[in-house]
Amino acid sequence: MSGADSFQAVGRRVIDAEAAALTALSRSLGADFDAAVALLLKATGRIIISGMGKSGHIGKKIAATLASTGTPAHFVHPAEASHGDLGMLARGDVVIVLSNSGETPELSDIVAYTRRYDIPLIGVASRAESTLCRQADIALILPQLGEACGTGVVPTISTTMTLALGDALAIALMEHRKFTPENFRDVHPGGKLGARLSKVADLMHTGDALPLVSADTPMGEVLLTISQKGFGVAGIASADGGLAGVITDGDLRRHMQGLLDHTASEVMTPNPTTVPAGALAERAVGVMNARKITCLFALDADNRIAGILHIHDCLRAGVA
Repeated sequence: MSGADSFQAVGRRVIDAEAAALTALSRSLGADFDAAVALLLKATGRIIISGMGKSGHIGKKIAATLASTGTPAHFVHPAEASHGDLGMLARGDVVIVLSNSGETPELSDIVAYTRRYDIPLIGVASRAESTLCRQADIALILPQLGEACGTGVVPTISTTMTLALGDALAIALMEHRKFTPENFRDVHPGGKLGARLSKVADLMHTGDALPLVSADTPMGEVLLTISQKGFGVAGIASADGGLAGVITDGDLRRHMQGLLDHTASEVMTPNPTTVPAGALAERAVGVMNARKITCLFALDADNRIAGILHIHDCLRAGVA
Protein backbone atom coordinates (compact mmCIF):
# COMPACT_ATOMS: atom_id res chain seq x y z
CA MET A 1 0.00 0.00 0.00
CA SER A 2 1.40 3.39 -0.98
CA GLY A 3 1.90 6.16 1.55
CA ALA A 4 -0.97 8.19 0.10
CA ASP A 5 -3.33 5.21 0.29
CA SER A 6 -2.29 4.64 3.88
CA PHE A 7 -2.99 8.26 4.79
CA GLN A 8 -6.41 8.06 3.20
CA ALA A 9 -7.17 4.85 5.09
CA VAL A 10 -6.31 6.55 8.38
CA GLY A 11 -8.42 9.55 7.46
CA ARG A 12 -11.42 7.38 6.61
CA ARG A 13 -10.98 5.36 9.80
CA VAL A 14 -11.03 8.53 11.92
CA ILE A 15 -14.02 10.03 10.14
CA ASP A 16 -15.95 6.76 10.24
CA ALA A 17 -15.24 6.41 13.97
CA GLU A 18 -16.46 9.94 14.65
CA ALA A 19 -19.55 9.44 12.49
CA ALA A 20 -20.40 6.27 14.42
CA ALA A 21 -19.89 8.16 17.67
CA LEU A 22 -22.35 10.85 16.59
CA THR A 23 -24.92 8.18 15.81
CA ALA A 24 -24.41 6.69 19.27
CA LEU A 25 -24.71 10.15 20.84
CA SER A 26 -27.97 10.79 19.00
CA ARG A 27 -29.43 7.53 20.24
CA SER A 28 -28.33 8.29 23.81
CA LEU A 29 -30.30 11.53 24.12
CA GLY A 30 -33.10 11.25 26.65
CA ALA A 31 -34.97 13.09 29.36
CA ASP A 32 -31.79 14.77 30.63
CA PHE A 33 -31.44 16.56 27.28
CA ASP A 34 -35.05 17.82 27.54
CA ALA A 35 -34.35 18.98 31.10
CA ALA A 36 -31.20 20.80 29.99
CA VAL A 37 -33.03 22.68 27.24
CA ALA A 38 -35.84 23.59 29.64
CA LEU A 39 -33.29 24.88 32.17
CA LEU A 40 -31.53 26.98 29.55
CA LEU A 41 -34.85 28.44 28.41
CA LYS A 42 -35.59 29.57 31.97
CA ALA A 43 -32.29 31.44 32.31
CA THR A 44 -32.85 35.15 32.94
CA GLY A 45 -29.15 35.89 32.59
CA ARG A 46 -26.53 34.39 30.31
CA ILE A 47 -25.33 30.91 29.53
CA ILE A 48 -21.77 30.52 30.77
CA ILE A 49 -19.64 27.84 29.11
CA SER A 50 -16.39 26.61 30.65
CA GLY A 51 -13.90 23.88 29.88
CA MET A 52 -10.16 23.26 29.96
CA GLY A 53 -7.84 22.41 27.07
CA LYS A 54 -9.59 20.98 24.02
CA SER A 55 -12.93 21.12 25.86
CA GLY A 56 -12.32 24.83 26.27
CA HIS A 57 -11.87 25.31 22.54
CA ILE A 58 -15.13 23.43 21.96
CA GLY A 59 -16.78 25.51 24.68
CA LYS A 60 -15.85 28.75 22.92
CA LYS A 61 -17.50 27.52 19.75
CA ILE A 62 -20.64 26.44 21.63
CA ALA A 63 -20.87 29.84 23.32
CA ALA A 64 -20.50 31.58 19.95
CA THR A 65 -23.20 29.39 18.40
CA LEU A 66 -25.61 30.04 21.25
CA ALA A 67 -24.99 33.79 21.12
CA SER A 68 -25.57 33.95 17.36
CA THR A 69 -28.82 31.99 17.56
CA GLY A 70 -30.66 34.03 20.16
CA THR A 71 -29.28 32.71 23.46
CA PRO A 72 -26.89 35.20 25.15
CA ALA A 73 -23.77 33.26 26.10
CA HIS A 74 -20.06 33.64 26.70
CA PHE A 75 -17.06 31.49 27.54
CA VAL A 76 -15.22 31.76 30.86
CA HIS A 77 -11.78 30.13 31.06
CA PRO A 78 -11.59 28.07 34.25
CA ALA A 79 -8.08 29.26 35.11
CA GLU A 80 -9.11 32.90 34.71
CA ALA A 81 -12.26 32.17 36.70
CA SER A 82 -10.09 31.19 39.65
CA HIS A 83 -8.34 34.56 39.43
CA GLY A 84 -11.32 36.90 39.43
CA ASP A 85 -13.53 35.94 36.51
CA LEU A 86 -15.89 34.04 38.80
CA GLY A 87 -17.36 37.50 39.28
CA MET A 88 -18.76 37.19 35.75
CA LEU A 89 -21.22 34.57 37.02
CA ALA A 90 -24.45 35.75 38.57
CA ARG A 91 -27.84 34.49 39.67
CA GLY A 92 -30.03 34.04 36.65
CA ASP A 93 -27.17 32.50 34.67
CA VAL A 94 -26.86 28.84 33.78
CA VAL A 95 -23.37 27.30 33.65
CA ILE A 96 -22.38 24.50 31.28
CA VAL A 97 -19.09 22.82 32.19
CA LEU A 98 -17.37 20.50 29.71
CA SER A 99 -14.93 17.77 30.71
CA ASN A 100 -14.59 14.36 29.11
CA SER A 101 -13.35 12.77 32.32
CA GLY A 102 -15.44 14.92 34.62
CA GLU A 103 -12.42 15.19 36.93
CA THR A 104 -10.49 18.13 35.43
CA PRO A 105 -8.97 19.83 38.50
CA GLU A 106 -8.97 23.33 37.01
CA LEU A 107 -12.79 23.23 36.95
CA SER A 108 -13.19 22.73 40.68
CA ASP A 109 -13.44 26.43 41.58
CA ILE A 110 -16.11 27.24 39.01
CA VAL A 111 -18.12 24.14 39.97
CA ALA A 112 -17.85 25.03 43.66
CA TYR A 113 -18.91 28.62 42.95
CA THR A 114 -22.10 27.48 41.22
CA ARG A 115 -22.93 25.27 44.21
CA ARG A 116 -22.21 28.03 46.72
CA TYR A 117 -24.39 30.61 45.00
CA ASP A 118 -27.10 28.27 43.73
CA ILE A 119 -26.35 28.86 40.04
CA PRO A 120 -27.75 26.00 37.92
CA LEU A 121 -25.03 23.73 36.53
CA ILE A 122 -25.14 21.43 33.51
CA GLY A 123 -22.24 19.01 33.35
CA VAL A 124 -21.11 17.33 30.12
CA ALA A 125 -18.80 14.34 30.58
CA SER A 126 -18.42 10.69 29.64
CA ARG A 127 -18.63 9.28 33.17
CA ALA A 128 -21.87 9.53 35.12
CA GLU A 129 -20.03 8.79 38.37
CA SER A 130 -17.52 11.62 37.86
CA THR A 131 -17.27 14.55 40.28
CA LEU A 132 -18.65 16.96 37.67
CA CYS A 133 -21.71 14.87 36.89
CA ARG A 134 -22.43 14.17 40.56
CA GLN A 135 -22.26 17.88 41.38
CA ALA A 136 -24.29 19.03 38.37
CA ASP A 137 -28.02 19.74 38.48
CA ILE A 138 -28.27 18.03 35.10
CA ALA A 139 -25.66 15.69 33.65
CA LEU A 140 -25.41 15.06 29.92
CA ILE A 141 -23.41 11.86 29.50
CA LEU A 142 -21.34 11.23 26.38
CA PRO A 143 -21.06 7.60 25.21
CA GLN A 144 -17.69 6.11 26.21
CA LEU A 145 -16.22 5.21 22.84
CA GLY A 146 -12.55 6.01 23.26
CA GLU A 147 -10.71 8.30 20.89
CA ALA A 148 -9.96 8.04 17.18
CA CYS A 149 -6.21 7.90 17.83
CA GLY A 150 -6.60 4.39 19.23
CA THR A 151 -4.55 5.18 22.33
CA GLY A 152 -7.22 7.19 24.13
CA VAL A 153 -4.95 10.19 24.69
CA VAL A 154 -5.87 12.56 21.84
CA PRO A 155 -9.30 14.26 22.26
CA THR A 156 -11.05 13.54 18.97
CA ILE A 157 -14.22 11.48 19.28
CA SER A 158 -15.02 13.04 22.64
CA THR A 159 -14.63 16.61 21.39
CA THR A 160 -16.63 15.89 18.24
CA MET A 161 -19.50 14.55 20.34
CA THR A 162 -19.29 17.54 22.72
CA LEU A 163 -19.40 19.96 19.79
CA ALA A 164 -22.40 18.17 18.27
CA LEU A 165 -24.18 18.15 21.63
CA GLY A 166 -23.65 21.90 21.91
CA ASP A 167 -25.06 22.39 18.42
CA ALA A 168 -28.06 20.24 19.35
CA LEU A 169 -28.77 22.39 22.41
CA ALA A 170 -28.39 25.61 20.43
CA ILE A 171 -30.72 24.54 17.62
CA ALA A 172 -33.31 23.19 20.06
CA LEU A 173 -33.33 26.58 21.80
CA MET A 174 -33.36 28.44 18.49
CA GLU A 175 -36.34 26.54 17.11
CA HIS A 176 -38.29 26.88 20.35
CA ARG A 177 -37.73 30.65 20.25
CA LYS A 178 -38.64 30.76 16.55
CA PHE A 179 -35.33 32.45 15.78
CA THR A 180 -35.47 33.41 12.09
CA PRO A 181 -32.81 34.05 9.43
CA GLU A 182 -33.65 37.74 9.78
CA ASN A 183 -32.86 37.53 13.52
CA PHE A 184 -29.60 35.76 12.70
CA ARG A 185 -28.64 38.51 10.31
CA ASP A 186 -29.13 41.12 13.05
CA VAL A 187 -26.35 39.53 15.12
CA HIS A 188 -24.27 38.36 12.13
CA PRO A 189 -24.13 41.27 9.66
CA GLY A 190 -20.62 40.57 8.37
CA GLY A 191 -19.13 38.10 5.93
CA LYS A 192 -20.75 36.01 3.22
CA LEU A 193 -23.46 34.76 5.57
CA GLY A 194 -24.32 38.32 6.55
CA ALA A 195 -24.57 39.26 2.89
CA ARG A 196 -26.92 36.37 2.18
CA LEU A 197 -29.13 37.56 5.04
CA SER A 198 -29.25 41.20 3.97
CA LYS A 199 -32.74 42.59 3.66
CA VAL A 200 -34.15 44.43 0.66
CA ALA A 201 -34.43 47.53 2.86
CA ASP A 202 -30.67 47.41 3.48
CA LEU A 203 -29.84 47.65 -0.23
CA MET A 204 -32.73 49.47 -1.94
CA HIS A 205 -32.75 53.06 -3.22
CA THR A 206 -35.24 55.48 -1.67
CA GLY A 207 -36.41 59.09 -1.74
CA ASP A 208 -35.38 61.24 -4.68
CA ALA A 209 -33.60 58.31 -6.32
CA LEU A 210 -36.92 56.62 -7.07
CA PRO A 211 -38.06 56.75 -10.73
CA LEU A 212 -41.69 57.62 -9.99
CA VAL A 213 -44.33 59.41 -12.05
CA SER A 214 -48.09 59.86 -11.76
CA ALA A 215 -50.64 58.12 -13.95
CA ASP A 216 -51.34 61.23 -16.04
CA THR A 217 -47.70 62.09 -16.72
CA PRO A 218 -47.05 62.57 -20.46
CA MET A 219 -44.74 59.93 -21.89
CA GLY A 220 -42.17 62.56 -22.85
CA GLU A 221 -41.67 63.31 -19.15
CA VAL A 222 -41.68 59.61 -18.32
CA LEU A 223 -38.78 59.04 -20.74
CA LEU A 224 -36.83 61.84 -19.05
CA THR A 225 -37.44 60.25 -15.63
CA ILE A 226 -36.29 56.84 -16.84
CA SER A 227 -33.15 58.38 -18.33
CA GLN A 228 -32.32 60.57 -15.32
CA LYS A 229 -32.84 57.96 -12.62
CA GLY A 230 -30.88 55.25 -14.42
CA PHE A 231 -32.88 52.15 -13.50
CA GLY A 232 -34.37 51.55 -16.93
CA VAL A 233 -37.89 51.62 -15.52
CA ALA A 234 -40.46 54.02 -14.14
CA GLY A 235 -43.01 53.32 -11.44
CA ILE A 236 -46.50 54.80 -11.55
CA ALA A 237 -47.44 55.95 -8.08
CA SER A 238 -51.08 55.83 -7.05
CA ALA A 239 -52.74 58.52 -4.95
CA ASP A 240 -52.38 56.45 -1.76
CA GLY A 241 -48.65 55.86 -2.26
CA GLY A 242 -49.02 52.41 -3.76
CA LEU A 243 -47.59 51.15 -7.04
CA ALA A 244 -50.20 51.19 -9.82
CA GLY A 245 -47.86 49.92 -12.50
CA VAL A 246 -44.43 50.06 -14.11
CA ILE A 247 -43.09 51.10 -17.48
CA THR A 248 -40.20 49.03 -18.81
CA ASP A 249 -38.31 48.77 -22.10
CA GLY A 250 -40.84 46.21 -23.25
CA ASP A 251 -43.73 48.60 -22.65
CA LEU A 252 -41.92 51.31 -24.63
CA ARG A 253 -41.34 48.98 -27.56
CA ARG A 254 -44.97 47.84 -27.58
CA HIS A 255 -46.15 51.46 -27.77
CA MET A 256 -43.41 52.80 -30.05
CA GLN A 257 -45.84 54.14 -32.62
CA GLY A 258 -47.29 57.35 -31.25
CA LEU A 259 -45.55 56.86 -27.89
CA LEU A 260 -45.37 60.55 -27.06
CA ASP A 261 -49.12 60.91 -27.55
CA HIS A 262 -49.79 58.68 -24.52
CA THR A 263 -49.76 59.13 -20.76
CA ALA A 264 -48.06 56.84 -18.27
CA SER A 265 -51.25 54.98 -17.37
CA GLU A 266 -51.86 54.12 -21.02
CA VAL A 267 -48.44 52.52 -21.46
CA MET A 268 -47.78 50.94 -18.07
CA THR A 269 -48.02 47.30 -17.09
CA PRO A 270 -50.47 47.15 -14.16
CA ASN A 271 -50.06 45.02 -11.02
CA PRO A 272 -46.29 44.61 -11.39
CA THR A 273 -44.16 42.16 -9.45
CA THR A 274 -42.94 43.65 -6.17
CA VAL A 275 -41.11 42.52 -3.05
CA PRO A 276 -41.61 43.44 0.63
CA ALA A 277 -38.94 45.82 1.90
CA GLY A 278 -38.43 43.53 4.88
CA ALA A 279 -37.77 40.44 2.76
CA LEU A 280 -34.32 38.93 2.37
CA ALA A 281 -32.43 40.34 -0.59
CA GLU A 282 -31.70 36.75 -1.62
CA ARG A 283 -35.43 36.27 -2.15
CA ALA A 284 -35.54 39.36 -4.36
CA VAL A 285 -32.65 38.02 -6.46
CA GLY A 286 -34.57 34.80 -6.93
CA VAL A 287 -37.64 36.70 -8.12
CA MET A 288 -35.59 38.81 -10.54
CA ASN A 289 -33.86 35.76 -11.96
CA ALA A 290 -37.14 33.88 -12.37
CA ARG A 291 -38.85 36.84 -14.06
CA LYS A 292 -35.74 37.80 -16.07
CA ILE A 293 -35.88 41.39 -14.82
CA THR A 294 -33.22 43.63 -13.29
CA CYS A 295 -35.28 45.80 -10.91
CA LEU A 296 -37.97 45.35 -8.30
CA PHE A 297 -39.99 47.95 -6.48
CA ALA A 298 -40.18 47.30 -2.75
CA LEU A 299 -43.32 47.94 -0.70
CA ASP A 300 -43.69 48.60 3.01
CA ALA A 301 -46.10 46.86 5.37
CA ASP A 302 -48.93 49.12 4.15
CA ASN A 303 -48.24 48.31 0.48
CA ARG A 304 -46.82 51.75 -0.19
CA ILE A 305 -43.73 52.29 -2.31
CA ALA A 306 -40.66 52.08 -0.08
CA GLY A 307 -37.81 51.79 -2.58
CA ILE A 308 -36.38 50.12 -5.65
CA LEU A 309 -33.78 47.36 -5.78
CA HIS A 310 -31.48 46.69 -8.73
CA ILE A 311 -29.78 43.36 -9.30
CA HIS A 312 -26.43 45.18 -9.32
CA ASP A 313 -27.05 46.36 -5.75
CA CYS A 314 -27.35 42.73 -4.71
CA LEU A 315 -24.26 41.65 -6.60
CA ARG A 316 -22.18 44.42 -5.04
CA ALA A 317 -23.32 43.32 -1.59
CA GLY A 318 -22.36 39.72 -2.31
CA VAL A 319 -25.93 38.46 -2.64
CA ALA A 320 -26.14 36.13 -5.60
